[in-house]
Amino acid sequence: MGEVTEAITEVPPEQACPIAPVVDIVFSRWTTPILWTLNEYGRQRFVELERRITTITPKVLTQRLRQLERDGLVIRTYHPEVPPRVEYEISELGRSLASLFVALTDWSVNLAKVEQARAAYDAKQLTRRRRT
Repeated sequence: MGEVTEAITEVPPEQACPIAPVVDIVFSRWTTPILWTLNEYGRQRFVELERRITTITPKVLTQRLRQLERDGLVIRTYHPEVPPRVEYEISELGRSLASLFVALTDWSVNLAKVEQARAAYDAKQLTRRRRT
């Protein structure tokens, strides 16, 4: 009888887990609050986004908006006025994530359970440390 050997090939992470690239795009720091805000409140000027997402710095907001525009999730419109006006809005591609935001909002009722699980875990760890 001949031996059957199976070749083990390395699979890129994006093929092993097809949602990994989506998570990298959508859930990178500050992306979700920006997209959610634009989806929820519509077209916004930079200062309006700053006011709604109070903990983000102007530098980071600028960087994230540029990346989101590059990814096709946000549309930037420049109005050549004095002073110049720039507005941001979620694109159709970005809007296609709305059902994901709804699902995550629905799931957020579980946050209290997460906190309970963390407290229980931390208490166990503390007890183990005291024993050793």
